Amino acid sequence: MKETISTVEYASLLYDFYGELLSEARKDVMNLYHEDNLSLSEIADELGMTRQAVHYTLKKAEAALEQYEEKLGLLARYKENQVKSKRASDIADKLLADDNLTAEERESVESMMRIIEEITE
Repeated sequence: MKETISTVEYASLLYDFYGELLSEARKDVMNLYHEDNLSLSEIADELGMTRQAVHYTLKKAEAALEQYEEKLGLLARYKENQVKSKRASDIADKLLADDNLTAEERESVESMMRIIEEITE
């Protein structure tokens, strides 16, 4: 997972999954850094902290998020399900390309595709 995306993107995804488990101070820093794309200096000004304190809080928050992922694995499962749903969608697309499908079969495949989309939203 980490190898295919940047460290910042990985931390942002972890924040999406586990951010509510962080303290308010850590959530504030993570939100300003990952969601609002503020620099450490800008966050320090915004929160009345030193740049070093922001850096420390950010690293502690990211470490906590990684520990949650190690224990719970929600992000890993999400990514696995994304791959599986893509494979299922590809199979469904191939089925729909078959001109010999009955209307009922076509409707069933289309229904399956809608369910896949709902699951992966």
